[in-house]
Amino acid sequence: MSTVADTSILARRGGLAGRLSDLFWRKPGILLLLMLTPPLLWLGIIYLGSLIALLLQSFFSIDDFSGLINYEFTLSTYRQLLIPSNFDIILRTVVMAVMVTLASAVIAFPIAYYAARYARGKWKVIFYLGVMLPLWSSYLVKIYAWKLILAKEGILTWFLAKLHLLWLLDAWLALPVVGGSSLSISYTGTFIVFIYVWMPFMILPIQAALERVPGNLIEASADLGGNPAQTFRFVLFPLALPGIIAGSIFTFSLTLGDYIIPQIIGSSRLFIGQAVYAQQGTAGNIPLAAAFSVVPIVIMGLYLWMAKRQGAFDAL
Repeated sequence: MSTVADTSILARRGGLAGRLSDLFWRKPGILLLLMLTPPLLWLGIIYLGSLIALLLQSFFSIDDFSGLINYEFTLSTYRQLLIPSNFDIILRTVVMAVMVTLASAVIAFPIAYYAARYARGKWKVIFYLGVMLPLWSSYLVKIYAWKLILAKEGILTWFLAKLHLLWLLDAWLALPVVGGSSLSISYTGTFIVFIYVWMPFMILPIQAALERVPGNLIEASADLGGNPAQTFRFVLFPLALPGIIAGSIFTFSLTLGDYIIPQIIGSSRLFIGQAVYAQQGTAGNIPLAAAFSVVPIVIMGLYLWMAKRQGAFDAL
């Protein structure tokens, strides 16, 4: 019996490797610290350090005569954000982000509901491929493809002309805010492309939330006399709301900070991302660019706080 017990215990390893193994076994916290130190240093120095530097830059100002940065603490740069031209940029970006988020939720919900309730086997695989496939292609390729689709000589204009609905497109483009000479250089085109690019980020969280809804709850609502509208309002929508909010975190934040889509598809009016790029590069006004950059961070901080209170992180 003692021979079996002796052979079942491994011999103590010698050398440095053996001593380190024994140390990590006795004190696993040291091993955890060593494993977490590199990513934490990367996060602290590269990410948080750059955010702190950005925040500090926003409290400086630019000298109007020399064009040099005045390294004295001031709030004058933030006051410049309230100038009508700068405030319009912020308001325009936030409105676009809200509209894209709402439209994405309306479009994504029935797709996610079908995938969660009815898609099985190969159809669920096809669903995931259809949702994820656009994410596998190049971001710029998708945007330039949409620019060709929405152009005045593009396939969308040709298709509407075949349906004798070109007058409807012309009437829409004649509207003062959303219109333009063509869809490819209008807010409508920017809106369409934003929805297309960020749609997968809205569909998947909603689908995950709807997967967690027990089917017997919907059946119980019908048994109690609830019509489909009442079932959606009082049963399905409240349970799917965390997933909707989780998806909105992606669509809202990505729209808020993107500058490539408005640069390629849209009018000459700037969004926050374009303003940061212009102030950083062309104008050389780094403090104002930093102040513009802080705006989405503050907005998303408040948005994430409200989303957490609604349990949105549980649906991620």
